[in-house]
Amino acid sequence: MGWAIWAWKVQDLVLADFDMYVLEATWHAKINDKFGGNMEIIHMCAKYIEHCLQSLGVNVGRIHFPKAEDLMDDLDYWATMINVAKNTTLARVKRAMSIMGRKVDEAESDYSKTLYPCIQVADIIYSGFRLCLGGTDQRRAHILARELTTKLGLDWKPVAVHTPLLIGLEGLSRMEVEAGDEDALMDAKMSKSKPQTAIFIHDTPEEIRTKIGAAFCPPRQVEFNPVIEINRLLLFSREGFTLHIERKDKFGGDIEFVNFDELKSAYASDELHPLDLKQATAEALIDLLKNVRRHFEKDSEACYLLETLKKVTVTR
Repeated sequence: MGWAIWAWKVQDLVLADFDMYVLEATWHAKINDKFGGNMEIIHMCAKYIEHCLQSLGVNVGRIHFPKAEDLMDDLDYWATMINVAKNTTLARVKRAMSIMGRKVDEAESDYSKTLYPCIQVADIIYSGFRLCLGGTDQRRAHILARELTTKLGLDWKPVAVHTPLLIGLEGLSRMEVEAGDEDALMDAKMSKSKPQTAIFIHDTPEEIRTKIGAAFCPPRQVEFNPVIEINRLLLFSREGFTLHIERKDKFGGDIEFVNFDELKSAYASDELHPLDLKQATAEALIDLLKNVRRHFEKDSEACYLLETLKKVTVTR
């Protein structure tokens, strides 16, 4: 579900007349062991992502969807990658491995993992992308690309635009955050590889209610609270959104929040019970995603891809 934050920013850039490219990073996914490295399934997933964007209201007709193979068929691409690798260090590359959700020591048993940051930077420089959009977990690759354009004698640097990450429904305690490092925080993001802690955009209403109902949501805690974050990053990001909470009169009666700051203040001061927040958030999400569910029910290709991918084991 956190992926929708990035998707809606893609649409913002499309509306701002950017010439948008969404790279189908097929070989990147193989290096990262996605779907066990099965390229047929990886290509199906790339097509599924196009349907996800469309179902979220993104104008896919104005987006280019090049495949990694399209870039890699050109010898100049590999010349760019080699130049990238020659102008950085192994230590610098290992630090950037967090972009793929991997720890540094994983490169010890699979050397291909160290190629990933160089490939991602080569994608940017070879294609001449002037703006790079990604979640904050992609920051290290984008900063490396900015550094290397200078070393390679280019007269431009890519602008990096980063969307926030949505934490998984298991949440984080303040103690965990204080004791953790940046990589530990990124590891807590909502991810399809941890389905019990993630909401999928095409989940059924009952699945959404069940997952939100079980989410980490301690009273008065607004930081690193996934239900609060869903409101901040998803629901209240939509223009004109109002969160309606139904309560019995003895608990204060119905209440509406027209902006996130009002909600945050009410929850922090214990004026709003976690159960009431969860129920309202679940219903608001169900309504927000109704067009997504409709797309995956009505479009035969989207339905086929979804049902096929559901049968495949998702790997981290």
